[in-house]
Amino acid sequence: MSNGTGDNAHNQQPQPVPQAPAQTQAEDSGPTRIEVPTNMSREELSSLYDGAVAEVKEGRLLKGRIALIGRDAVMVDIGYKSEGIIPADEFGPGLDQVRVGDEIDVLLEKLEDNDGLVALSKIKAERQIRWEETMRRCKEGEKVSGKIVRKVRGGLIVDIGMDAFLPASQVDIKHVAHIEDYIGQTLEFKLIKINPERRNVVVSRRELLEEERARNRAKLIEEIEEGQVRTGMVKNITDFGAFIDLFGLDGLLHITDMSWGRVGHPSEVLEIGQMVRVKVLHFDRERQRIALGLKQLEPNPWDNIEEKYPVGSIVRGRIVSLQPYGAFIELAKGVEGLIHISEMSWTRRISHPSEVLSEGDIVEAMVLSIKPEEQKISLGIKQTEFNPWTIAEEKYPSGTRVKGRVRNVTSYGAFVELEEGIDGLIHISDLSWTRKVNHPSEMLKKGEEIECVVLGVNPEEKKITLGLKQLEADPWDAVAGAMRIGDIVEGTVSKIADFGAFVSLPSGIECLVHKTQISDKPVDKVESAVSRGQQITAKVVRIDTQERKIALSIREYLADMHYDEVRAEGQPASPVHERPVRAQDLPRPTAPGSLGEHLDEALLAAGIGSSSQPVAEDQAAEAPETEVPEAEAPPAEPAAEAPAKSEAPEAEEPVAEEPAAEEPATEELDAEPASEEIKSDNAS
Repeated sequence: MSNGTGDNAHNQQPQPVPQAPAQTQAEDSGPTRIEVPTNMSREELSSLYDGAVAEVKEGRLLKGRIALIGRDAVMVDIGYKSEGIIPADEFGPGLDQVRVGDEIDVLLEKLEDNDGLVALSKIKAERQIRWEETMRRCKEGEKVSGKIVRKVRGGLIVDIGMDAFLPASQVDIKHVAHIEDYIGQTLEFKLIKINPERRNVVVSRRELLEEERARNRAKLIEEIEEGQVRTGMVKNITDFGAFIDLFGLDGLLHITDMSWGRVGHPSEVLEIGQMVRVKVLHFDRERQRIALGLKQLEPNPWDNIEEKYPVGSIVRGRIVSLQPYGAFIELAKGVEGLIHISEMSWTRRISHPSEVLSEGDIVEAMVLSIKPEEQKISLGIKQTEFNPWTIAEEKYPSGTRVKGRVRNVTSYGAFVELEEGIDGLIHISDLSWTRKVNHPSEMLKKGEEIECVVLGVNPEEKKITLGLKQLEADPWDAVAGAMRIGDIVEGTVSKIADFGAFVSLPSGIECLVHKTQISDKPVDKVESAVSRGQQITAKVVRIDTQERKIALSIREYLADMHYDEVRAEGQPASPVHERPVRAQDLPRPTAPGSLGEHLDEALLAAGIGSSSQPVAEDQAAEAPETEVPEAEAPPAEPAAEAPAKSEAPEAEEPVAEEPAAEEPATEELDAEPASEEIKSDNAS
């Protein structure tokens, strides 16, 4: 019969109460009843009753027959001296199906409860029956089938005929984040623990899966070969690829082997649990590692790529990625080309490809080169447009004066924009004829509009050379005729260095006053003797037109001034104050003539008179104060550059105000400033 608590309750029948041989039991008379023979004595009758009652003990399973159904309880006759009581709640919704006279299994809990009644339990009887049946049917280590019914703390409850516990760690081989997803599934399990005292059973699904996987692994290792195509399930997805379960071993499908095209993340191609066909690329039997490929199941689009896209051909494609160095164009599925940022425009200065391109744009480009072994194609967009550099040489011939805007200033020069995308370079050496420029920013500012001269055009290298100083004539061309050694010049201190001071002359030419020639006294620091912007007067002591250098001496100028002051005071000529006539002091011949004529002109210029006329009395009175030059012809022009040699006759005179040892020879003035200036150039 069905009592609403499961059909398994009738699978196991409790043993009937043993009876004496003389007793008989009707098949349908309900609870056990003892038929008492009429010829039995009182002693025999008492013994028979005691034996029957002794079989009714607490905790035993009994057969009972429903005698009465009440609202709160059901009375059951178990063949004892009094009926037992079962709470109506134990019947649940099935109480409506119960009828008087139905036979049910009960568990005797107490022979006498607080009310003096026999306490019975239908639910405990059913549990006891299921437990005993499970113990007969199952042993530890055996496989059972069951349905996962609910979630409890630490795992799940599985109905295997009775409730069994499935720990969360035993649900699957891999970690399961949501074990409640298994509720309602009927699966196979392995009995791993039975506790008779506590009447609980622990099962595991993981052990069954591991045993099955071990069998499959051994079989897979024997069968698998490189090049095979096998079916597997996506087990896990990472940033670098996906692990495929081949049902015995896991293989790695790298992201680069998923598709011939671009794959940003493996999840774009696969999802966990998906069944896929893959090709075995490599198998390491010792380490049991398998490399798989998905794209290898399709033809390689890079085969015969040079025939599909010959160099120089124009192709169309879609922009699929923008990088700081360029843009990738998809020409076909699995075939991409790179447009480098330098190949995007002939004239525009592009900082990032996004300035001219966007992802998804369809563009035309020219194939520049192909490397099939590296699967690389170089493309160019600017090659599909007109190149303005092809006419730059005609548009900007050498010697042309042009105007432009200073776009950038660097340490080696300034870039001038002549038109959009066409720049020219003014090298630092082409900024000034006379000025020593340490940095172009001293003369040019970014954004300034200037005029300059085209010096040369190189269309192949896309370079135009410009000059700023070429706007004017080279002032050094006039130096040889306009300036001589010994000339007194005035200028402004423009720069100060450790080795001396640079003086700018009105003509724009910059000269050097070496540290040793700044004063008639020793100078430790140049800044202590002169300052920038100071007006000074000096004497020219060296001119080198080849090296474009002029050396000045304030020291010699002061020495000359001191001599002139002594003469102006009318002091008698003395070895201390006298100065020999130097070559540069003599007038230069301006027209051809005899040696005597030139000597007369020199004497007249000195205030002495002609050599062919007698000396006047007033002139004779002043004779002691007048220095008579040596009777020799004026030296030729080259001799003017060696004033030191003309001082040789004064070697026997007493020491003058400035010792001769402190006055360097002309060669020292030439060499010393030059060497220091070279150091300055190298330092700058």
